[in-house]
Amino acid sequence: MLALGIDPGTLHLGWGVVSREGNRLCHIAHGVIHLDGKAAIASRLTRIEVELGAVIDRHQPEVGSVENLFFHKDAQAASKLGHARGVVLLLLARAGVEIAEYPPARVKRTIAGSGQADKQQVAMMVRALLALDALPPADAADALALAITHLRIGGLIQALRPKDKGGAQRVSNSGLRALLGKTRRGRATGPKLPKLSRIR
Repeated sequence: MLALGIDPGTLHLGWGVVSREGNRLCHIAHGVIHLDGKAAIASRLTRIEVELGAVIDRHQPEVGSVENLFFHKDAQAASKLGHARGVVLLLLARAGVEIAEYPPARVKRTIAGSGQADKQQVAMMVRALLALDALPPADAADALALAITHLRIGGLIQALRPKDKGGAQRVSNSGLRALLGKTRRGRATGPKLPKLSRIR
């Protein structure tokens, strides 16, 4: 499986491509799209569409792993981030790429073992997991972490997605509880499931 992790932003948008071969994670590529903060938001979104679209065309990922929206004290910053996410989701949808969304804390727990890990800790763990020669830039490290998160826990959902009568895939609740170690009261001993949607 080939996963494209994307850390949305209107100043710096990180992306990273990781493949899984059996139990082995392999680094394919990563980068950061740097945008002009003085340019109009519409111009920045246009650049995201062009440059990220080229990344998707080049690598042909099977899934796009995107950071969820989270609470931000600055309403304007949150709004701009939402615009960037919208362009990212649109590009993935147009390309027919499956989309998985993960909250930042889930990614940090999966990569560094703590939802409170800082960017440096995440970058160091990404470097170790992918056997990189050097630390990737912070935004690219976050994107690679998103790709790794999906390749580590997203497969659990895929393994338990029987098709319904209409051909759409649905997760078996009992199967998920059994696989992830969830109790009937909802307390989980396994990883929290991501929001996952299929783009057709």
